[in-house]
Amino acid sequence: MKGIYHMTAKKWFERSMMVLMCLLVVFADVATAGAGKVGMRVETDRTILPADGDRTVVIKVSLDAPPPPRHVERPPVNLSIVLDRSGSMSGDKIEKAKEAAIEAVKHLGHQDMFSLVIYDHNVETLVPATPVRNLDGIISKIRSIEPGGSTALFGGVSQGAAEIRKNGDGRFVHRIILLSDGLANVGPQTPEDLGRLGAALIKERISVSTVGVGTDYNEDLMARLSQNSDGNIYFVENSSALPGIFNAELGSVLSVVAKDVKVIIEVPEDVIPVSIIGREGRIKGKTVEFSMNQLYGNQEKFALVEVKVPRNKAGKSYGKDMEIAHARVTYENPVSKTREQAEARGKVSFSQDEKKVKRSTNVAVVRDYQLNLNALAQEKAINESDKGKKKEAISTLKSSAAQLKSVGSAMNDEKLLKEAEMIEQKADLIEKEGMSKKSRKMLRTESYQMKNQQYEK
Repeated sequence: MKGIYHMTAKKWFERSMMVLMCLLVVFADVATAGAGKVGMRVETDRTILPADGDRTVVIKVSLDAPPPPRHVERPPVNLSIVLDRSGSMSGDKIEKAKEAAIEAVKHLGHQDMFSLVIYDHNVETLVPATPVRNLDGIISKIRSIEPGGSTALFGGVSQGAAEIRKNGDGRFVHRIILLSDGLANVGPQTPEDLGRLGAALIKERISVSTVGVGTDYNEDLMARLSQNSDGNIYFVENSSALPGIFNAELGSVLSVVAKDVKVIIEVPEDVIPVSIIGREGRIKGKTVEFSMNQLYGNQEKFALVEVKVPRNKAGKSYGKDMEIAHARVTYENPVSKTREQAEARGKVSFSQDEKKVKRSTNVAVVRDYQLNLNALAQEKAINESDKGKKKEAISTLKSSAAQLKSVGSAMNDEKLLKEAEMIEQKADLIEKEGMSKKSRKMLRTESYQMKNQQYEK
């Protein structure tokens, strides 16, 4: 008995130590999960500036999101899918949309909230906001959807927001996914109307991601709604891609690592902020501000700011480093529920040696700057085409392609050269066939996705 007892005690001790070690690992992961800090960088298009003359400098302020924490419960999601079921959605479109919605809800957990709003000329809450526990019941309701009449898009989004508000506290990541294949023709229906709705929702930390199906929806309306609420935008020509799009969007929502992100960039007294390229923001004196609703794991988000460094500043700082920007970010860690921050500073120096100036080029910053200028050129081409200025639209795209090619060749940058080729092809197609619905949607969507850095780095 003594030997048996001794063996049992030994096994008990070994197992206890094993459990203890496992708990220590888990506790360590829990303790450090919230410590996955958002990184911050301040870079310039060149680290060495010409010593003589005024100089325009591109400052890139980047936020590097950490990977989603492991071994801890992610922030719960409050998701509302707003689904167009108007008559034009009949057939394969509505079936693929239902399949996409079902796949989305399958990815949610018991801690998440889900609601489903469908709309044609009327708006109906098919699944009121509820914890995702009766999965079979939710799926059954989704499968029951049938196409109907017109398109009350504004009312659908508004009702989706009402369902989100039922659980509007800060525990949740709030997201609406709107799907439509047609023009809003019931209730408010202009880009300005939906833009105002998006601007109101972001104040409640609700982002709206939009999915346009086919070539008959209003891409301006969808883009404005997404932009003003800091959501994503997708163009799906073939409805068979819908399940994949919904999975990609939900994958982002389930990996949020920062909420309510505020960035402030300050420049020295003699440095003059000129413009923000691509991203929405504000310049107030020597301060530049921008904000985002959420950051996803492993994602890079950035702002590009043009500043002017006057001649006298270069002269005073010749031969030594000069701080050109001080950036700070504050955000909510959704795991620890605490407010966190990071900061970074950017410096430049000056030289009369042109070769040193050229060698100091930061290729990544120049690339992002040129791609964002190209995104703006795409929007300009759309506006020119809308005014009947086809030649000007084509010229705008070709000029942008030439600029991308010139800079890409000088830096031997494959990404810029590839983008130049694609823009040339689009310009040639528009020259041959005019600005088709598909071309317009592609230009608008790609422009937004570039400016918003929609995809992971």
